Amino acid sequence: MEMRQRAAEGLRVGDRFTIRRCFSPDDIAAFAALSRDFNPVHCDQGYIDVKGLGEPIAHGLLTASMITEIGGQIGWLAASMNFRFKRPVYAGEILTCEWVVLTIDERLRATAEIRITSGDGQVALEAETRGVVPGPQERQRLKDMLAEGDPSNGRTTGLE
Repeated sequence: MEMRQRAAEGLRVGDRFTIRRCFSPDDIAAFAALSRDFNPVHCDQGYIDVKGLGEPIAHGLLTASMITEIGGQIGWLAASMNFRFKRPVYAGEILTCEWVVLTIDERLRATAEIRITSGDGQVALEAETRGVVPGPQERQRLKDMLAEGDPSNGRTTGLE
């Protein structure tokens, strides 16, 4: 079931969402320009060599954007996020982001646990997020959006 459809039906404790993504060198350069984060570990080969990284690494928040992709799909209104970056992420790596809803209270405040791993199973990022899940009115709007072909949803399927 698609993430947006699941959210329209009402999120529940234990719901799991998974996406896969591969960041390109162009993605890293575009994120540097957008964020104005020109740390040389992302964009200067001489610095990268001195640091012993071999090649540019993705920004931590670019990697974490996989979390916001899922959050956006399910209408999660984030209140906080806590990241633990475990290893560098390189262009071309296939990453898997797994999101699990841990709690939802009567006021629709929720917590989720997230893990992003590389193709060989190494953990690149661990995170927790707290937020608010869609209530009845928001779920109805999600259903309406789906019936309309979900015109504001720019998501593509598969690896980008």
